[in-house]
Amino acid sequence: MALVLNEEQQMLKESAQGFLAEFAPVAELRKQRDAGSETGYGDKLWAQMANMGWAAILVPEAYGGLDFGHMGMGQIVEQSGRTLTASPLFATAVLGVTAINLAGSEDQKAELLGAIAAGEITTALAVDEKIHHAPTQISMTAVKQNGGYVLNGAKRFVADGSTADKLIVAARTAGEAGDAAGISLFVVDRNAAGVEVERTEMTDTRNYANINFHNVEVAETALLGEEGKGFKALSGTLDAGNVYLAAEMLGICQESFERTLQYLKERKQFGVLIGSFQALQHRAADWWSQVELCKSAVLKALQAMDEGDVKAPVLASVAKAKLCQVTELSTNEAIQMHGGIGMTDEYEIGFFIKRARPAQIMFGDNSYHTDRFALLCGY
Repeated sequence: MALVLNEEQQMLKESAQGFLAEFAPVAELRKQRDAGSETGYGDKLWAQMANMGWAAILVPEAYGGLDFGHMGMGQIVEQSGRTLTASPLFATAVLGVTAINLAGSEDQKAELLGAIAAGEITTALAVDEKIHHAPTQISMTAVKQNGGYVLNGAKRFVADGSTADKLIVAARTAGEAGDAAGISLFVVDRNAAGVEVERTEMTDTRNYANINFHNVEVAETALLGEEGKGFKALSGTLDAGNVYLAAEMLGICQESFERTLQYLKERKQFGVLIGSFQALQHRAADWWSQVELCKSAVLKALQAMDEGDVKAPVLASVAKAKLCQVTELSTNEAIQMHGGIGMTDEYEIGFFIKRARPAQIMFGDNSYHTDRFALLCGY
């Protein structure tokens, strides 16, 4: 299938571009950061997004959603990378919806997906327990007791973990750290007894949290999917997450390139435009060609998820690894070509590298996904 958008997907992309430029530009990020916002975004932003139907795009129609597909949602997330927009879109409308879709019972889907689509609840995916991404190295326990489960353990760097209504938690009901088998998923109220949330602050000023679980009791109905067989759904959710992080980084690459190209056309040094220097032209040309390759990698991964392609996990790692490489190139080149002004807080170009680095690391960096690609391909 050709890697092009249809008319409806193109309209959604243009709509998202206009909305984010008006209500959530880079200047809004600065405003929220300087105000010490606990969420990183304005109070009304998520409600506006939900009203536009963005929370419902991946939700099946049977549960009150639009079922518009990953190609459509990918365009919104790509535009959010251009404006560095923080919101619950990724943690809730992508990760939460995907996990519940893949593992949830009919009752859970009806209850949770409908509420997400309506913008009534937000979610956060709690997976990693150490600095580096390692989804099989889960040691947090969930012990069956009195008809329910008791959770003990800790999670680190949970996106939107301090504000989400529901936490989707990966815990071990059997086996040992390193085993894919024995991992189960649970839906836990963030305010449940025994859940301790500590908000953390990173360079992108977004909302992350370290969360401790001390004898947290949940009902049996909190189990998402079959006991001990949650890794398949978790892996599928992480694949989706990585493709959308790649889409967001594509937006970062495009915006940082275009802003820098414009700067090269305006900035004079020794009486001439710096864009006339051949050395910078060659660097800009290589940069542009790398970004064009990234567009194909992201679209192919989004398309594979829509089609249920068995190669979707491989393509997800290809997209994440490639975008990690090119995002590093893009943000570094943007800073260097802007010179000293690129290092100042007053100039917006520096904001892109601050969001890029956490996005590169989340759910596996370039090395992780290059290795995963090799393993999945049997190298």
